[in-house]
Amino acid sequence: MNIKKKIAHLKTKYKTNNPFELAELLGILILYEELGSINGYYNKQLRLKQLHINCNLNRHEQLFTCAHELGHALLHPNENTQFLRNNTLLSLDKLEIEANKFAMELLISDDSLLEYNEYSIEQLSRLFGYNEKLIELRMK
Repeated sequence: MNIKKKIAHLKTKYKTNNPFELAELLGILILYEELGSINGYYNKQLRLKQLHINCNLNRHEQLFTCAHELGHALLHPNENTQFLRNNTLLSLDKLEIEANKFAMELLISDDSLLEYNEYSIEQLSRLFGYNEKLIELRMK
């Protein structure tokens, strides 16, 4: 599946790249819960897609978590993903990498990357507020 094309289709059809708005428009339920050290997870129960997001995360972390879990919902709809723990953002697992790629493609536009094309990975990481490994994944 071409993640870039999927994102372009979503942005064109729904006129937003906000994962919270997209989830609502797609009929995907978002639940805010006390999840301890877990950022969030996706599951599908009785044909209802659900994104579970840790209510104790700051808004920026919730945004990424929502985008990541939305990636699972759209790319891996029949997989009930394992919990997204703080250290799994850099997982080598194929499903997690795809969900991370989806999140980064959704949250950081090509236009933004062109605007800051002279910035290093480290500078982009600080600018956008995401881990350098996630920025590198977005640059691929």
